[in-house]
Amino acid sequence: MNSKSNFTAPLGQELKKRAKVKRFVAFTFALFSLGWLLSACNTQSQTSRKIEQDTSATEIEGSLIFNNVTLDHADQKGRPVWQVKAKQAIYTKDRKLARLKQPTGDLFQDGEKILKVSAKNGEIQEDGEKILLKGEITATDLRNGAIFQGDELEWLPQEDLLIVRNNLKGNLVRTNIKDNLASQDLKDNPPKQIQVSAKEGRYFSRKQQLELISQVTAISKEPNLHMKTEHLVWHIPEQKVTGNKRLQMDRYKKKQVTERVEADKSEVNLKTKIATLKQNVQLTSVEPPLLMSSNSTIWDLNKETVVSDKPLKILHQQEKVTITANQGEVDLERKVANLTGGTQGIGSRNQAKLYANRLRWDIPTQNVQASGNVIYQQTDPVFNTKGETAIGRLEDKSIVVKSAVGERVVTEIIP
Repeated sequence: MNSKSNFTAPLGQELKKRAKVKRFVAFTFALFSLGWLLSACNTQSQTSRKIEQDTSATEIEGSLIFNNVTLDHADQKGRPVWQVKAKQAIYTKDRKLARLKQPTGDLFQDGEKILKVSAKNGEIQEDGEKILLKGEITATDLRNGAIFQGDELEWLPQEDLLIVRNNLKGNLVRTNIKDNLASQDLKDNPPKQIQVSAKEGRYFSRKQQLELISQVTAISKEPNLHMKTEHLVWHIPEQKVTGNKRLQMDRYKKKQVTERVEADKSEVNLKTKIATLKQNVQLTSVEPPLLMSSNSTIWDLNKETVVSDKPLKILHQQEKVTITANQGEVDLERKVANLTGGTQGIGSRNQAKLYANRLRWDIPTQNVQASGNVIYQQTDPVFNTKGETAIGRLEDKSIVVKSAVGERVVTEIIP
């Protein structure tokens, strides 16, 4: 604000007024100089303030107002913690709070600049131990290229924590990475584009992890995945996301959903393109038209395979054939399933059943090849057959059962 008066005063009064202003300015700068010296001697962290462009301060109702000001804060070792420039800074009477207009600045960790921030307005609280920015906030991590945007930002340097509230949006594009700060692994394997959004995000700057909370969406470009959940953690250096809440993930090819998976716990490695899914896993495939369920599944998006080391169930949604087993692998590209341990195939239309130790299912032709303690059951006519191997189709009951060498096929006809 302008310290000049808007009206003409008598000369004597004007001189007295100017003298008061000069004494106030001199006293103000003496206080800041004393504060600077004390901060250098004091073992506790203090906020030091530098005025670079505007050499005048105005006092209104006990508050100090500075224009075009630079503020900074150092830790106990004298290393920078943050530096903020603002068009205007207003200090409250107790000097514990500074309100900022159009702040831009740098955030440091162990003396190294790691984040750049900007906003419409802001506050410095608790003697520099908290920075609060509001209105069109942007924060960019110079080490990995991640950009966060939202309505409100809070920086807690002692906790290495950056909180973004209200309409968080984040993205990572390889062109954002600064070569001088990026790790060698990121340089050798630059990440593909990813975008995230949530009501709130908590960025742990030392780990470079973003915790997404409430109404979370994440979209990766390669592989082309769309994820929805209520809680997700984005591990930026490792290029993976993990979740402990129910997740829905769609895979797109040529703008069409080809697979959809849901699980209570998830880990998606965007670098290796492998998704590890746990608890109440359901995977739906468009082609082949399968619905798979298990409590443990590894989905390799490169190989297009789904592997489960836990009991799984597969339903062909058109032919109504159901296959269950203790473990197995489904090759979605070749459209073949290989299952082991207590395998069972059921044709729902005619209630034909096939049991075996191992089963291979050619999904397009519906041919099954079973081996090891084979049992085949059907109705109309009702009979049971036992042998070593079997081949055929369950939906039309064309199953051929064979015995091992030197043994006979046992058939039981039930009248």
